[in-house]
Amino acid sequence: MPDTIIVGGGLCGLALAKSLQERGRDFTLYEARERMGGRIFSERCRRNNLAVDLGPTWFWPDTQPRVTQMISGLGLDTFAQHDHGDILRLNTTDEKPEVMKLTEVHGGARRVVGGMGRLVTAMTAQLPVDRLHLGHTLLSVEEDDDYVILSFRHNERIVQVNARHAVLALPPRLLEEHVRFDPPLNASLREAMRTTHTWMADQAKVVVAYDQAFWRDSGQSGNAFVTHEQVVLPEIFDACDATGEQAALGAFFSLPPAFRATIPPATMALLISSQLVQVFDLPAEDGEQHVHDWAQEAYTCSTLDRTPPSTHPEYDNPNLRLPLWKNKLFFGGSETAGYGGGYLEGALESAARIQRTLVSDPISRGPEALNGPADNTACIAIFGTWVTAQQPDLLATYRRHLNQYLARQHKEQLTQRALLDTMEQFYSEALRQLSALPFDTSGTGVHKGRSDLTPEVHAPFATVHQTLISEALAFNRSSCALSNFPEEHEPGKEYLSTIARDLAAAWREFALSSNAVLLAKAVPVTDSQRTH
Repeated sequence: MPDTIIVGGGLCGLALAKSLQERGRDFTLYEARERMGGRIFSERCRRNNLAVDLGPTWFWPDTQPRVTQMISGLGLDTFAQHDHGDILRLNTTDEKPEVMKLTEVHGGARRVVGGMGRLVTAMTAQLPVDRLHLGHTLLSVEEDDDYVILSFRHNERIVQVNARHAVLALPPRLLEEHVRFDPPLNASLREAMRTTHTWMADQAKVVVAYDQAFWRDSGQSGNAFVTHEQVVLPEIFDACDATGEQAALGAFFSLPPAFRATIPPATMALLISSQLVQVFDLPAEDGEQHVHDWAQEAYTCSTLDRTPPSTHPEYDNPNLRLPLWKNKLFFGGSETAGYGGGYLEGALESAARIQRTLVSDPISRGPEALNGPADNTACIAIFGTWVTAQQPDLLATYRRHLNQYLARQHKEQLTQRALLDTMEQFYSEALRQLSALPFDTSGTGVHKGRSDLTPEVHAPFATVHQTLISEALAFNRSSCALSNFPEEHEPGKEYLSTIARDLAAAWREFALSSNAVLLAKAVPVTDSQRTH
């Protein structure tokens, strides 16, 4: 019986498997599709051999440290998203597009050379083949004393497996809709699962390959926004390779999922071609189209996901991050992340959270200065020094998040989102740093579930929130970019109260998680040690 069964071969499941493999832990991974990667999906063009991303395309090094570190550690090359040149906007069907005043769209985004699918290929190559099982659809999860029973459908037969731990690295809505739990999940948890939108599940994406990047030759960036009432592709971007020699344009659809499903492929191809010609003229007509509709993916899109959300989805429900059945059952996946929910970063953050609970050993032995027996006082001092050293950079991180929202043309809750992203990123990295230090809390006290070391670990954070809010508001008042957003330029009391509540919730999440990290640092006493 394996120690851990991971269900879901997306980035979270693969990252957790890789982490357990590196630590010599027993695991088995089951994936419903006949490929790994989940929503990461790259396809090869016949026309120019370009690998096009029909799922995630970008990552942002300034605000997504985990995925940046993962890509670098796997030895994958990256390049900056092409934003140089005119950005176009088409407001009507009978006029030419106008040039916008924007200078960039993607806020420092980078791409992986050869497509994001190379990330999946590189991670999968490091895992034992006999521990990876494709074509297994999860049907039920049952608790039985000290283990979990999982039932899968595979090749028209039912396969049942047992494990001490089960990690369900799948979208919560899919689990709630399709998987039976025994004992049943409580009502509040099921509601949290139903209300958690599966990121991009209602979306479709197209990438069109060309013989050359004709838009670049005309001084255009490839970025365009279409706003007229007959819009098919509201957001278009340059999807070329790093050199620009393998040319392509990418775009997202505005048509709702139910309507897209009624359009024959040939008609859809004409709509795509017509839209691109409206923006970029006749050279855009002759391209090789690659379309992927995620709303038609049974292993991505739930019934609820086919109704697009009216606002930007929020991924902040702590119920989805709590272990169940006495630490035997875990929910994973990007939608359960404390930071970066929906993005690749969130998938890795989620994997790290689960790994901290499954593996009681430190992620690493910490700084070389701490060789030998753990010194909790030294660990606390090193952690406090790290926290203090990061604080002067928080305002710069806030500004990067803010600029990303502005570049993506978000118009509401800019300060709130940027501040929350900044603190959640800070806490996520702090948990990683804390996990890496070789504490030994086996000789320390625990009162009402809290380690005696927890207050000392939390002490350096005492003024972080208020200092960052003050600095952010001062920046907002001096920012020309926010002068057209009065609520952001000079936030009112109600808005500030909302921001304060968000940051307080983020702190509570970190406080509980950091305490859990310390409790897991208790080094077991062996029988031989007890006799001496």
